[in-house]
Amino acid sequence: MNRLVQILKVGSAMLLAAGIAPATVADDGKALTVQLGPRPFFLVDAMQPSPLKTRLQQCKEQRFEASDLSIGHRGAPLQFPEHTRESYIAAAVMGAGVLECDVTFTKDKELVCRHSQSDLHTTTNILSVPELAAKCSTPPDFTADKPFENVECRTSDITLDEFLSLQGKMDAGNSDAKTLEEYLDATANYRTDLYATSGTLMSHKQSIELFKQLGVKMTPELKAPAVEMPYQGNYRQQDYAQQLIDEYKQMGIDPSEVFPQSFNYDDLKYWLSSEPGFARQAVYLDGRYNDDGFDHSRPETWSPSMDELVAQGVKIIAPPMWMLVKVENGKIVPSAYARNARAAGLDIITWTLERSGPLNEGGGWYYQTTKAVIDNDGDTYEMLDVLVREVGVIGVFSDWPATVTYYAGCME
Repeated sequence: MNRLVQILKVGSAMLLAAGIAPATVADDGKALTVQLGPRPFFLVDAMQPSPLKTRLQQCKEQRFEASDLSIGHRGAPLQFPEHTRESYIAAAVMGAGVLECDVTFTKDKELVCRHSQSDLHTTTNILSVPELAAKCSTPPDFTADKPFENVECRTSDITLDEFLSLQGKMDAGNSDAKTLEEYLDATANYRTDLYATSGTLMSHKQSIELFKQLGVKMTPELKAPAVEMPYQGNYRQQDYAQQLIDEYKQMGIDPSEVFPQSFNYDDLKYWLSSEPGFARQAVYLDGRYNDDGFDHSRPETWSPSMDELVAQGVKIIAPPMWMLVKVENGKIVPSAYARNARAAGLDIITWTLERSGPLNEGGGWYYQTTKAVIDNDGDTYEMLDVLVREVGVIGVFSDWPATVTYYAGCME
């Protein structure tokens, strides 16, 4: 039996429980029928009356296909443990045309899918495995009043085999907990542990193999190391960046299927000089909002400027959603940042939809420039519509890809 058919059969009960029917699978293993579940319809129904709502309502009976606009952010972590096989399959079934493996490395310098080199304590069961918990950079200190206050478990604390023996869980941890049970019982109330009973961790190579079978494009993010580089004295940042690309080459993946990402501009420059084929779709994740003096609304504070990025070979930039929009006369409109990026010739990808929980209180960090007009979950589609039609983004990371897939299929 085809391996992907086996994978989907194993996951069918889990996906059905989440309101997602498993995809119809052809002999070549690729999903043919996208299944969206109830959430997109819930969001449309929650919208205030508008021409956009009317348009989206008209698509409820149509068949949907996978879309490259829909990017599975760590898979589908609104309800499935991030960066796990189960989360990736759920995202692909929901029509994500692109899936993300955040890439970091283990003690034996093997690449794995994890959002941070230092998140095993919140995203896996490592603290429940005594022999591995003892290897953590900072294990729990049960002599302290708050044993988990400073706990830190890194992928670089353990080998690849040890990493793959762990189980993924929803990303959460209660630093004020007194017991392990209290620490683990911290999942945000708008998420769920219902589908977190088995989260299969993956190496980067395993993710490539799965993504290839699922028929999706791939967007690996080279994560900032938590350890000092060069690691173990000889593993440089450039070696790390090259290893990521080399694994796609070894797996026979065409560069057109890959969108390598990094917040570290030096990684982009390395790929541009050493791997121009893969660098054609390299994504500069713009985290300069953390830099002193940077103001996304004032072009004179941007270094490098949009034109300088293009001159140096960058073609795709990816800021958080709030940097691309503002409120003007009570409406969400493109920001100066968005207008300048497009004028310079940059394509834009943005993040992260469906990561804020309920929007009745303004949507939190990802909606910080539009809180004045965000007051219900239906505003998810109002924001998405401006990002796509007016800003012109080519991809949207989402924690629940069905939401973007529905919009993409409905709006063509």
